[in-house]
Amino acid sequence: MYWNIKEIEAPELAQRLDSGGGNVRVIDVREMNEIKAGTVPGAEAMPMASIPVRMHELKQDEELVVVCRSGARSAQVCMFLQQQGYDNVFNLRGGMMAWARSGHQIGLSKAG
Repeated sequence: MYWNIKEIEAPELAQRLDSGGGNVRVIDVREMNEIKAGTVPGAEAMPMASIPVRMHELKQDEELVVVCRSGARSAQVCMFLQQQGYDNVFNLRGGMMAWARSGHQIGLSKAG
């Protein structure tokens, strides 16, 4: 959908999280009212508009998976982070819609 953006499919993310997640950090960039309805279990709430001022909370050596409703906002955040030097950033392809469609658990976010 977007050029030069690495993407991860919902089943692959679920498998990685089920196996302990390793160094994967999931960031939900939707608005708080959207996030309250549920997200990828363990995802951190960081609405898109807050990313530029909260980038210092994201480590460049972490694997970041960015999530939104459909994958569009998260792709924009991935592009922005890549422009800032973050190389290990992945967009959840299809966003929460794909996550839910795949039958994966919907959880609450970590306070963000």
